[in-house]
Amino acid sequence: MKKILLIATGGTIASKPENGMLEPKISPEELITYVPELKNICEISAIQPYFKDSTNMSYVEWFKLSNIIKENYNNFDGFVIAHGTDTMAYCSAAMSYFVQNNKKPIVITGSQKSIYLRDTDARANLLNSFIYASDDNACLTHVVFDGKVISGTRARKTRTKSFNAFSSIDYPEVAWIMGNKVKYFIREEGGEPVFCNNINTSVLAIKLIPGLSPEVLNFVAGKYSAIIIESFGVGGIPSYQNDAFEAALKSLKESGTKIIVTTQVPHEGSDMGVYKVGSIKHTLGLIEARDMTVEAIVGKTVWALGISKTDEEFEKLFKTPVGMDRF
Repeated sequence: MKKILLIATGGTIASKPENGMLEPKISPEELITYVPELKNICEISAIQPYFKDSTNMSYVEWFKLSNIIKENYNNFDGFVIAHGTDTMAYCSAAMSYFVQNNKKPIVITGSQKSIYLRDTDARANLLNSFIYASDDNACLTHVVFDGKVISGTRARKTRTKSFNAFSSIDYPEVAWIMGNKVKYFIREEGGEPVFCNNINTSVLAIKLIPGLSPEVLNFVAGKYSAIIIESFGVGGIPSYQNDAFEAALKSLKESGTKIIVTTQVPHEGSDMGVYKVGSIKHTLGLIEARDMTVEAIVGKTVWALGISKTDEEFEKLFKTPVGMDRF
């Protein structure tokens, strides 16, 4: 029987009402008791590094989770992280970069309703997560939610209340879990894991809106190591009949700030070579994120900043595919 470590962090799945509002209160040991079928699937150990709403989770906490997995990697066959849904996609992307090439699965799950409620998705999600984590062919990092197994770098929360809250963006689900069995659509392979040893969280994402003043860029100059610009359509930087945006971006880049451009459109990614407004990519040497999700872009930037020493090294790391980000 496989040995799986449950790493509980709080979230809706572990919440109970407190003064009329939900707060994480349920321990991992108690979580397990709500799904008695688990005792027939695997041997479970549990730890509770955090008791947080996922709105309060960040890359510092996720880096600690990767270190917990590193410390326990040889003692377990897989890992299940119980997490809140609001930042789960950011967590899954971050973990995909912080722990790479792992042949032992890292599964991230949660729920839209607390496990203590009768009408909840929590029991099914937790059960399916341990079914997947115990499967002989499972590896790498995935979100398991509503019966779907989604690559960690492709997951996004697309519904705020429904049980089918997560979607796989521009990539098929890796597997479905039906009748307590894993049905694979894509076979993946892992090997010797590569653990990240440093991160840099000095990252800002700016979403362009029509008419936005380039003064926004001047205001944040010198405050961040990397800035991600969520542009329009296939990607472009507005000029508004002057070169203020280009001048602001040039100043940022000359100061050492890495600049990554992506699109606000959920599917199909950017292609800055299509329109003249995208030619600034080559003029200034901007990095284009293509069809990566914003969650993956931020996670990869935090990881690459932490281990690179030069702009060239950062760009090479960012442009090298990891997992299913398919840069």
